[in-house]
Amino acid sequence: MLLEQGYEVEALFMKNWDEDDNDGYCTAEQDLTDAQKVADKLGVKLHTKNFSADYWEDVFEDFLQEHKKGRTPNPDVLCNQKIKFKVFLEYALSLGADKIATGHYARITHNNNQYQLKTGLDNDKDQSYFLYLLGQYQLSKSLFPLGNISKTRVREIANQYDLITADKKDSTGICFIGERNFSEFLETYLPKNQGDIIDEQGQFIKHHQGLAFYTIGQRKGLEIGGGFSDFPEPWFVADKRIDSNELLVVQGDHPLLYHNSLSTSNNHWIGNEPDFPLDCQAKIRYRQASQDCKITKDGDSIKIIFTKSQRAVTPGQSIVFYQNDICLGGAIIEKRSNE
Repeated sequence: MLLEQGYEVEALFMKNWDEDDNDGYCTAEQDLTDAQKVADKLGVKLHTKNFSADYWEDVFEDFLQEHKKGRTPNPDVLCNQKIKFKVFLEYALSLGADKIATGHYARITHNNNQYQLKTGLDNDKDQSYFLYLLGQYQLSKSLFPLGNISKTRVREIANQYDLITADKKDSTGICFIGERNFSEFLETYLPKNQGDIIDEQGQFIKHHQGLAFYTIGQRKGLEIGGGFSDFPEPWFVADKRIDSNELLVVQGDHPLLYHNSLSTSNNHWIGNEPDFPLDCQAKIRYRQASQDCKITKDGDSIKIIFTKSQRAVTPGQSIVFYQNDICLGGAIIEKRSNE
């Protein structure tokens, strides 16, 4: 697409994970082979660069520390800020590039001397949620050529050019974990810390092996059999009590799973900080429909009150703010409450 638009294009393949992968979960080797074939087909030069040390220090260590605290981080958000749009961008510029182009489903516009990050036109694939930590400089040096088309159309174009990746399976999950079991992966790096799983009355149900291996709203993996309740509904994680090392679980669509207010840290605005109070929309997880909310300033933190209570508000995750299709920025969820 960029070649057709008259750009001089060179390709850059980065590797971010160097740990042993005897089970074949990491696809970097095959991805590089595919990238070389695509570059050869298009007649462009392919550069390769290993950013594994940067990734470990700036993304993965934070990922582990957050899990040790019982929180649920989002490494893909940090990877975009620290790797793709920092060291990767810097390396591309050092090669003489004017801009980098990535395959993110999002759009960049320029209005009133400000760059704006907008949602991709393909709502099912929109990735602006993962890009909220970008700033004016990164947006000024970036192109998102897929932001105005659908994933289906992308595959059609790739097939027209007979590219080997035209029908390649979409990547899913955290890049360094791949398709493997999340808890098993974490156990490689984090020690087990056994505690109690309890219900809302404080009744002991069974032991857990560490709060780090669970997230708010989780159902899969609890393995709570019959005999603990007269009701057939499935069990969900409602709270992780760090001080007592207890995992609180509830059944069904329980009120303890819902909160209408939260506070944040690490607030970031893509453009100028807005005036408060601010009525806008927000997402507390990827692919969630935008939720109406009001934002107020509370010192260095901001407070968000939702029009409708939100299920499974999770400390450590990102909340991303929107004004219709414009991504305003976001923050890290710290505490949730009901008002």
